[in-house]
Amino acid sequence: MTKLEDAFIYFDEYNKQAPEHITWNGEVYPSEYFYALKLYEWVKKLDANAGECLLLASRSQHIGRWEIARSSYPEGRVGYLKWRSDLSKFHAQKAAEILQTVGYGQSDIDRVKEIIQKQKLKADQEVQTMENALCLVFLEFQYDDLISKLSEEKMIDVLRKTWNKMSEPGRNAALSMQYSDNGKALLSKALG
Repeated sequence: MTKLEDAFIYFDEYNKQAPEHITWNGEVYPSEYFYALKLYEWVKKLDANAGECLLLASRSQHIGRWEIARSSYPEGRVGYLKWRSDLSKFHAQKAAEILQTVGYGQSDIDRVKEIIQKQKLKADQEVQTMENALCLVFLEFQYDDLISKLSEEKMIDVLRKTWNKMSEPGRNAALSMQYSDNGKALLSKALG
């Protein structure tokens, strides 16, 4: 097996420990494992020639996410942003530990950490591909659930922020996706 395959095995085994589960097409998955697979798939769709570090980052972007609970931070935007920042560092460190275990060198490890932490977003093509893929995973698998939890006004704001994070390839992919009737209507309002 290659180092890449070894790393995927370690990442997947770690993410299979997620306590929350998702049922998709009749099959039950640990949530973070499912999202890692889908993020990896979107990265490959967006960039058929994605480099090894981008592929590694896609499979470990949210590794162990359940280990730092949102509820352990204050309510509100400041608490949310601090949680997200701490999570990003945690994911990068977990990925780095695994990559070191399977024999990756420091330059590859540092590059994976940069992508996971979304450094130089908009300026770095691989980081932007990751951001596009993250937004597409949200739209494909989490969007309808969020619609039921937020007001229309907040949902439109979320959609606009999501749209602004994406570059043209991500937006084009988003426009080609299938949405529920409610999802289509909100997206139309957000973009109109």
